[in-house]
Amino acid sequence: MSASAHHLGQSERGTTSVEFGLTASVVIVLVLGIAEFALAYWQWNAAAKAAQLGARLAAVSDPVDSTFKNITGLDSAQPGDPMPAFDEIVCHGGLGECNGESERFDREAMEAIVYGPNASAECPNNPGRYPPMCRVFSRIKPENVVISYSHSGLGFAGRPGGPVPTITLRLEDVTYDFILLHRLFGSGTIMPDFATTVTGESLSSTVE
Repeated sequence: MSASAHHLGQSERGTTSVEFGLTASVVIVLVLGIAEFALAYWQWNAAAKAAQLGARLAAVSDPVDSTFKNITGLDSAQPGDPMPAFDEIVCHGGLGECNGESERFDREAMEAIVYGPNASAECPNNPGRYPPMCRVFSRIKPENVVISYSHSGLGFAGRPGGPVPTITLRLEDVTYDFILLHRLFGSGTIMPDFATTVTGESLSSTVE
């Protein structure tokens, strides 16, 4: 009788160990999953903030399209008349072109928005008054940025520096950087595109 009781006790201890192992595994996976998704959410939020900051910086920086300041509207309006509508200009950092023309693409102007004025393809430690996009999310590169300039109805024909555009900055092909979940979702999981729209201001990179 005592031998049977001893055997039963060992059996129950073994069952408890198995149950603990199963429960601990589930808890560990759950904790790691929460940590990974929290990290993914942080990256998503940082990318969204970087897009907002980039659009703001684009509003006070030289246009990425080198021909933009040559738009005067005087070919169809008199000086001082409302600025005539112009075709939307879209500049792709990844393609290195504006409206399909690479010679119009000003890479320095794009890098000034991503890395800051006077920066050279790397994020500065002292960004000045207008922190660039990389200070918010370091993995953003010019290749991830698309900037468009469209007619806003503001400004006047003959305005120095070109029209006052509506500027939309969009981030594309920005990937998450997982610690463990990349084994499940893949290392190249792409975030949703982020877009922010603002009204242009001086469009000059004289800010420091």
